[in-house]
Amino acid sequence: MVDMNEVFSLHEKHQGALSVTGTFQIKDKADLGMAYTPGVAGIAKAIEANPADKKRYTMAGKLIPVITDGSAVLGLGNVGPAAGLPIVEGKALIYKDFAGVDAIPMALDQVSVDDFVKTVKTMAPSFAGIHLEDIAAPKVFEIEDRLSRELDIPVYHDDQTGTAIVVLAGLINAAKVVGKELTDLKVVVNGIGASGVATAKLLLAAGITNQTLVDIDGVVRVGDNRYNRFQQDLAGQVHQAEGSTLDEVIADQDVFIGLSDEKVLSTAQVEKMAVDPIIFALANPVPEILPDEALAGGAAVVATGSSQWANQVNNILAFPGLFKGLLASGLNHVDIDLQIQVAQALADQVSEVHTEKIVPGVFDEGVVAGVTAAVLAYADQHRK
Repeated sequence: MVDMNEVFSLHEKHQGALSVTGTFQIKDKADLGMAYTPGVAGIAKAIEANPADKKRYTMAGKLIPVITDGSAVLGLGNVGPAAGLPIVEGKALIYKDFAGVDAIPMALDQVSVDDFVKTVKTMAPSFAGIHLEDIAAPKVFEIEDRLSRELDIPVYHDDQTGTAIVVLAGLINAAKVVGKELTDLKVVVNGIGASGVATAKLLLAAGITNQTLVDIDGVVRVGDNRYNRFQQDLAGQVHQAEGSTLDEVIADQDVFIGLSDEKVLSTAQVEKMAVDPIIFALANPVPEILPDEALAGGAAVVATGSSQWANQVNNILAFPGLFKGLLASGLNHVDIDLQIQVAQALADQVSEVHTEKIVPGVFDEGVVAGVTAAVLAYADQHRK
């Protein structure tokens, strides 16, 4: 377990997780002239003549912002923009340490979709891509869609895309462990916010049609106005179990995927599932069910989003290598086919699949390189 006193002490000592350092030093007047005036005047004129040259001569060609409004932190809820900062700081540090990608944390007030989009578009010339984080659905769906269409740089929402990719990767290998066909699995997705919608969509694209979608008010059904149009549209595309609550639909399901809140699944409910059920309890910091409780109910494979237990199904496995690949390849969109290819690449990194190893570990050698290679390969395939 993490010592929280030590966590607070470390972050206070360094006043956060990040600092800005230069790529070369200014030691004398000659260096100053190269780094600043008069040297940068020539750089500015070159970019004026050809704005695309900013990618060659400034960090705009390699820098991404990790942007949050703190409105939807998995397992914590709406903590606000300021409280969202330590999360995006951590992700920015992971980008740099794991993949060599330069990223900065940014918090925006919880404003309208129009204002959010306008703000990001206004500052977009400074960046090579946009990483969105912990923004509530359904607002984030429109934000991501509009920014993806209106900007000529990649726009990526980690809670959606990163989570979905790693869940699919884990499920590919979990199905092997229990000896079931991936496309035959009956799946309950509990928590149909941004992560849940994206995950269900990707599973559907991978051929998993038997999905029952459960949110705070019960099973999501077409025509139920308690749910937004994105949730209802998705409900219309999958085959759902009969029933209106999680307890009613959990019987005979092969898989539970939790992207919701702590302790919403019980041992007794796991016992009602099909033989050798797969449990992905991904809420942080406390999962939907603790692993020992899931195992007591007969679970064959258990994954969480935490490093405390085996099988950490967490988007940290995807986003560093994914964005490194995007920047290197020039791809501007993370479409469904690319997501499936990256998920398969992650699954393939586990050479010997077993109950406690369905995804690579965060610190396993080659994780970032493997994801990056998958993105580059996809880009090459689609340039031909």
